[in-house]
Amino acid sequence: MGLVLPFLNLLFLLISHSISHADGGAVGVNYGLIANNLPSPAEAINLINSKNIGRIRIFSPDHNVLNAIQNSGILFQVIIGTFNDDVPKLASDTNFAKNWVETNIIPYNAIKFHCISVGNEIIPGNLASSVLAAMGNLNAALKSYNLNIQVSTTVGFDLLASSFPPSSGDFKGDYKGIMQEISGFLSNNGFPLLLNAYPYFAYASNPSNIPASYALMNSTETVVRDGSLEYKNLFDAMVDSVYSALEKVSAGGLDIVVAESGWPSNGNGEFTTPSLAQTYNQNLVRHANSGTPKNPGKSVETYVFALFNENQKTPGVEQNFGLFNPDMSEVYHIDF
Repeated sequence: MGLVLPFLNLLFLLISHSISHADGGAVGVNYGLIANNLPSPAEAINLINSKNIGRIRIFSPDHNVLNAIQNSGILFQVIIGTFNDDVPKLASDTNFAKNWVETNIIPYNAIKFHCISVGNEIIPGNLASSVLAAMGNLNAALKSYNLNIQVSTTVGFDLLASSFPPSSGDFKGDYKGIMQEISGFLSNNGFPLLLNAYPYFAYASNPSNIPASYALMNSTETVVRDGSLEYKNLFDAMVDSVYSALEKVSAGGLDIVVAESGWPSNGNGEFTTPSLAQTYNQNLVRHANSGTPKNPGKSVETYVFALFNENQKTPGVEQNFGLFNPDMSEVYHIDF
């Protein structure tokens, strides 16, 4: 018995390490491809793994990337997006939805698909009315193969008509009905809403009224009081304003996954330096398991944007959100 207990303890430690490495905690990274100078997908996946990141979000079903993840030997958790242009077809054609699953999910049985995002920031927009049906058809296709994968959509912060204070959070009137239906679908299935939240853009557009420390998540003092809730950082305030908006469409119990958040290291003068980007993203990584004032016990699964600087994006800040240069050297160091 004296040898069995130490062995079991060692086994537990090894299993715990394996699980935590595959899970990567509550933090992942966005792997975008809008560039002509990036390393191969296999090199990129090895880089992600070397940083102990277990969650990846990809924006489309790129088979080169999926093959690299599949062949990595690591059980990454993956959020995979559909092309925005495919959403109307996914909504109107159940066979198209089934073929999408057969082509992009079923062959990759070594990947733990965490969620499928129906489009990226197409609400608000003219494709918004197709999202619910597309989600339903994909969910039905997955269920027909006994696949337990979440289905959601990724919304931008501009979907809110009001966000300050956080308790006033509310969806834009034209989209409130759509969001009520989508939130109902998500609630009924136990799926989260995916949110892109960037304190950088709020701060850069209004630096005279938003303290830098509040945006960068390094304030030690309460900056915003909202009833009994106290906010020391803008990220929490943004997430909680969406929780408030969900409450107003009878979906207050819905989980939020922050599918994108980050800070550019260049492109807008003094607002975009490697030091500021490092400060924000390191604080973001540390904060992900902390919850928000509205939901202090609920960690916010968060995906840092982005893995690489992407040279075919719009010149300026959009090209400079990467943690790494295309040669895989660090733009700045983040400890995951």
